[in-house]
Amino acid sequence: MRAWVLEQSPGAYELADVAIGPPGPGQVQVNVMASALNHIDLWLAEGQPRPRRLPMVGGSDGAGTVSAVGPGVSRWRPGDEVVVNPSFACGRCEECLADRSVFCSQWGVMGEHYWGAHAAGVLVGEANLVAKPTGTSWEEAGAYGLCGLTAYRLLRRARLQSGEVLLVVGAGGGVAAAALTLGARWGARVFATSRDARKRARAIELGAEDAFPTGEGAPLKADVVVDSSGAATWRTSLAALRPGGRLVICGGTAGAKVELALPQLFYRHLEVMGSTMGTFREFEELTNLVATGLPVVVDSAFSFEDYPAALAKLGAGEQFGKVVLVGPRA
Repeated sequence: MRAWVLEQSPGAYELADVAIGPPGPGQVQVNVMASALNHIDLWLAEGQPRPRRLPMVGGSDGAGTVSAVGPGVSRWRPGDEVVVNPSFACGRCEECLADRSVFCSQWGVMGEHYWGAHAAGVLVGEANLVAKPTGTSWEEAGAYGLCGLTAYRLLRRARLQSGEVLLVVGAGGGVAAAALTLGARWGARVFATSRDARKRARAIELGAEDAFPTGEGAPLKADVVVDSSGAATWRTSLAALRPGGRLVICGGTAGAKVELALPQLFYRHLEVMGSTMGTFREFEELTNLVATGLPVVVDSAFSFEDYPAALAKLGAGEQFGKVVLVGPRA
């Protein structure tokens, strides 16, 4: 099959033919119709981190049709339209069966630890598929997995309630866009930050009450702050919390090391939580929300062959929401 392959890291993705399948016990082969880009695509090419296995096929989001099933698979048949849960886990161990699949010993991210969906096809475990939400386009179905699941779990872990104030830092990124729409769906008072005036306006269109320039400090106190930037916004994110507030970190795109004055933490009764990806149940719940109208924010779609141009757009930070690859891949 054709796939965008990273042979070396650091290195560049090349369009090449690779072998896949047939699916083994408990596996399903999916003919990919759409796959979305994530910053993982860029980081692996830069060697930050270097993939555990090479060559690596990129692509941490994908949706398509089932083309073949392995022995023992009972939930799916060829022709089924499905979305891939990119939070891979075995689906059989004690952690998976107890709804803690993020702690499975085989846990990993599609497109980072396992071959991904920037290809004509991908092999996944039976448990890592859900039915494509009715009424969604292939672009939308192939775009909400990684960032939507991360946003869903982190807001649940932060115990966001209707009427609370949610501040989303760095509106425009995939997780930020998903957190914004989820917060609005759950009845929170949503605010956002961005350095780009156009992105601030777009955040308001998607349900934010207001949006402020990143780094200047928000003129409010939030119950929950979502930050995927890291060091560059760490201080202002903490400062934006009300006493008893919760800061949820899901990325370090603008620096991975921070300093924390402990009295600030305990005198103000703050909570700082790390979160990424989610469980099988959480992905099904997120998919149900998409099926009932939760917006999937797609910035733009590129043809499969134009992956380098899509990567350049993502690297320039020009997008609001997801950048997606569509079109023939055979």
